[in-house]
Amino acid sequence: MYEVGYALTRRLAGRSWDEVVARVRETLAAEGFGVLTEIDVQATLEKKLGVKRRPYLILGACNPTMANKALELEPSIGVLLPCNVDVFVGEDEALYVQSIDPRAIFKVVTNPAVGAIAGGHRGPAAARPRRGLSSPKDRPEESRVRAASLVSR
Repeated sequence: MYEVGYALTRRLAGRSWDEVVARVRETLAAEGFGVLTEIDVQATLEKKLGVKRRPYLILGACNPTMANKALELEPSIGVLLPCNVDVFVGEDEALYVQSIDPRAIFKVVTNPAVGAIAGGHRGPAAARPRRGLSSPKDRPEESRVRAASLVSR
């Protein structure tokens, strides 16, 4: 439902908002990513525009080591930082976690030295594809949706 070519997406049914957000934060921290920014889109848009939206949280995550190396090689790459990890409730009431697919970034950034920093890194673990972490009911579009690994221990 929310598959796009530039993001890694994971549908999570039957889990609470607090559980998923906590697991995303834990997973990011375990991978060396700190959360620099946090935007409660639902609250912000209600306050600014008076619109009602489903819960939607944007976490601006950064791995300082990789960011520093990338900025040394190409200062303009800062326009692509931090990496956003989104948690939101979809129209089907399931929770979704999305992150930019690093391969999409490297279609924009043509400096091969910057690509080498990632060294095949597929983004924070909250966004890396992994199979077997959820039941089939959580991923009815598995062949089309890229999984963002995170929950279900």
